[in-house]
Amino acid sequence: MSAPTAAPAAPVTATPANPRSRVALASLIGTTIEFYDFYVYATAAVLVFPHLFFPTGDATTALLSSFAVFGAAMIARPLGAVIFGHLGDKHGRKATLVGALLTMGIATFLIGVLPTYALVGWLAPLLLVILRIAQGFALGGEWSGAALVATENAPAGKRALFGTFPQLGAPIGFIIANGLFLVIAAMLPSDDPSMPSQAFLDWGWRIPFLFSVVMVVVGLWVRLRLVESTAFSNASKQGKLTRLPLASVFKNHWKQLVLGTFFMLATYVLFYLMTTFSLSYGRAPIEAAEGALPGLGYSYTTFVLMLIGGVVFFGIFTLVSGPWADRWGRRKTLIWVTLGIIAFGLLWVPLLGAGFWGVMLWLVVGFSLMGLTFGPMGALLPELFPTNVRYTGSGISYNVSSILGAAVAPFIAVALWQAGGGSPFWVGIYLSVMAVLTLIALLVSKETKDVDMNA
Repeated sequence: MSAPTAAPAAPVTATPANPRSRVALASLIGTTIEFYDFYVYATAAVLVFPHLFFPTGDATTALLSSFAVFGAAMIARPLGAVIFGHLGDKHGRKATLVGALLTMGIATFLIGVLPTYALVGWLAPLLLVILRIAQGFALGGEWSGAALVATENAPAGKRALFGTFPQLGAPIGFIIANGLFLVIAAMLPSDDPSMPSQAFLDWGWRIPFLFSVVMVVVGLWVRLRLVESTAFSNASKQGKLTRLPLASVFKNHWKQLVLGTFFMLATYVLFYLMTTFSLSYGRAPIEAAEGALPGLGYSYTTFVLMLIGGVVFFGIFTLVSGPWADRWGRRKTLIWVTLGIIAFGLLWVPLLGAGFWGVMLWLVVGFSLMGLTFGPMGALLPELFPTNVRYTGSGISYNVSSILGAAVAPFIAVALWQAGGGSPFWVGIYLSVMAVLTLIALLVSKETKDVDMNA
């Protein structure tokens, strides 16, 4: 009697891979849309909302109120990181990213159709706060998912380079958002350079918010074509996924959470000082009226063009930072960049007091440093955590830092601007102090560029 023949082994099905071009596009386009939506609000918070939603009769108080709502979104971001992180670590990156993109797009569109204070009273700022919180909630889940799509699909030795693709969404989103506002302002010109035209206040400001719908449709088309990363698929097949990622990350990886939060602190403060506060300071009249603060006295159009010129360097040095971080390591690269941010904060007054070219140099240096510090974060924060809590851990670190840095930075900056009698000296010192905290975190950390992302 012949021996029984062994059954043929079941074929091994390889996890489908995302083409590198699709990885780059999916991680870039989503964050571009998310940052576009955020910048549209940030610009409107300076130009429009103090007049339409916070008519207090005092220009500085209205601006601070508008910035407070701007900061409310940052407080919502950690909640978004927890909810979307849980879904991303339990059910996969793809569906979670689609949900984050839809949430942001719907909230931004609805801001574009809100009634103003003149029509519905305090219901208007209340609705604005709710939708702003929804924006923050969405961005809390967007960034970490996009960073994971890029880094978990990156070829060997190029994780930091691929990690810069989602980071590029910030400068590109800024240029699109402010470029669109610039075109609308040019089509609806104002006789007073310190104030938008009446047509702009009546309806022109709504166009960038409504345009978000077009960008979201494009983003959804790209993201729905993704497949799950090998790292997540393998973790799922091997039964490594955890039932409660939030509990696991706090229990087993709390040190990485703290370090990741402080890694991002200088980045966030620099980011929002260079974009939101600078627009207020650059446009403020040199001889301010009673109740207002003095600034550089540029028209809106002139200063936004200057900002866009600086943001180009933001994009260039974001890309440059990837190969540097892959070659020399994330820690060493960021230590040197953070030292540069500390020095930059101490040079605000001499640069901003040196006329047009001094202001341009300030913008170029600030945004170049922004690119160099922001770029490596796309790889560094995900590398701190294992696959089964990576979405949650990197998202919480990134977004809790947004409270410590971005949520309060514009508000503190205006208060320090006021305390300095119109001088930005204390604002620069504030940046340097926050960068010192980031430097300390980097000095006590370990290098992550050689960690196994499949662990």
